[in-house]
Amino acid sequence: MNTSANRQAGAREGAILLLGSSLTIVGSVMVAPMLPRMIEAFAPVNPQASLWVPLAITGPALAIALFAPVAGWLADRVGRKRMLMIATLFYALLGALPALLNDLTGIVGVRLLFGLAEAMIMTVCTTMIADYWHGEQRLKYVNRQVVTIAVVGSAFFIIGGMLGEHSWRWPFYLYLLPLLLLPFMARILWEPGVSRTPPVQDASRAAPAPTDRVNMTALLAGYLLIGIGMVMSFVVPVQTPVLLVTMGVTSTTLIGLATGAGLLASLVGALMWPLARRTFGVRGCNVLLLLLAAAGLTGLALAQSYSAVLVSILVHGIGVGMLVPNAMAPVMNALTPTSRGRGMGLFTAFLYLGQFISPLVVSLAASLAGGLVNGILALAALGALYAALWWLAALSVRRGGRASIASSLLSQEHHHDA
Repeated sequence: MNTSANRQAGAREGAILLLGSSLTIVGSVMVAPMLPRMIEAFAPVNPQASLWVPLAITGPALAIALFAPVAGWLADRVGRKRMLMIATLFYALLGALPALLNDLTGIVGVRLLFGLAEAMIMTVCTTMIADYWHGEQRLKYVNRQVVTIAVVGSAFFIIGGMLGEHSWRWPFYLYLLPLLLLPFMARILWEPGVSRTPPVQDASRAAPAPTDRVNMTALLAGYLLIGIGMVMSFVVPVQTPVLLVTMGVTSTTLIGLATGAGLLASLVGALMWPLARRTFGVRGCNVLLLLLAAAGLTGLALAQSYSAVLVSILVHGIGVGMLVPNAMAPVMNALTPTSRGRGMGLFTAFLYLGQFISPLVVSLAASLAGGLVNGILALAALGALYAALWWLAALSVRRGGRASIASSLLSQEHHHDA
């Protein structure tokens, strides 16, 4: 007999799901510093090494974008816990396999399969956070998920770089570490019951109880926001090195410091998000984060010094840090328990699709606007326009709320006079 419908999740379940979520960022950042060494190692035997090696690093992002909706469908059909454990096992085995391979195309193929496991892990962990918690507790864990991903990603970026000093193969063995999570997943996690009601202590602050219908307007708005936001966010890590080199900054240490500053700023933004959401509301927070991202891109494009670039990256990063939790929370609330896996799978797909197409969008904007700087400025202008649309949406909701209060007061006065 399954009694999971009456269980409530606590800190142990949270720790497992937060660590599981962080595996997706580890999948890319841990081996990213190895790109030059891998090109150097394979160039003598593969003339296309400079093309294939970056694909081995970034290819999983495309695989995640394409497979995440299927991953969500499987999570709804087969079960969350079982799929998470299977995906974690394949993540570890496929992640470590390139260390044993000598064929570059084989490594690329394995990394694409590895991306399928990443898609399943990210989708299921996010879905189970929505299953296990409600109201303010859910928002708390959404925020913790973003913070954990940023912290773990930064740590493994450094660890991977240190191990890579000895050989490009060594960082890949670190992918075996998630095998240690499997016993804890088996013992601590449980299959959520779709009929489980929110915990009593959150009832007063929880979102409206889920119905049997999906809120399609909120869902599509969340997908569009995360897709556009990711296009804007990945301009900094991809285009900053190019802009710095044109300024005469060629030191890999200084370029790496700029990237690290962006990660740190996004962590600050994620920590600021709960206060920003309570102060401005979800729509107002969208306005704030989009304006910060647009201002950062504008400053980056117009910067004439390294210090100006750093300031712009910090402003941009704070906005980007608030993006994922502020887009994810309304999507979670818009879904029903039985559609949650598929819905969060599509959210993951739009998130990684935005990352993948960001360089393509910037390239198109640069060709239309007459150069990289103008292309980034055009993208920043579009981001500011998108912020203005969210501002109008926030105003309309506020006016609607005031009208509802006024109508209620009038009806009470009428009832009293009667």
